[in-house]
Amino acid sequence: MTDFTQEQMLSAFSNTTQTASDDRSYQLAMLAAEAADDRKGEEITLMKVGEVTVLADYFVVITGFSKVQVRAIATSIEDKILEKMNRRPLRSEGVSEGTWVLEDYGDVIIHVLMPQERERYDLEAFWGHAPRMTYAEIAR
Repeated sequence: MTDFTQEQMLSAFSNTTQTASDDRSYQLAMLAAEAADDRKGEEITLMKVGEVTVLADYFVVITGFSKVQVRAIATSIEDKILEKMNRRPLRSEGVSEGTWVLEDYGDVIIHVLMPQERERYDLEAFWGHAPRMTYAEIAR
């Protein structure tokens, strides 16, 4: 895992050379994080994966502590993004199981996981070379 200082992370997340597309992606990722926070999601992490993969610009990873909470977080995220940006996910996976819900918006992919799934798949370690920050650090 690459260690980044807080200054490097803030710089990566607030790069003034971002394109309009990157800016919209960041706004969408932040809306998802805010909605997850509203539903008491924990360990909300934003990863700027666009620098290391073509899959998306950002991943947002969130922990929910029950299947009901995981679904509620995912629904809250969908509702907030629809209301503020008039966008729906391109695809959603895992809603019926409620242990790992994936919301794919193309430029932003949101993962809402139960603690055991988050630990097992450890997305932060897998994408450890991508700059990341917790929502709490960004929202200060």
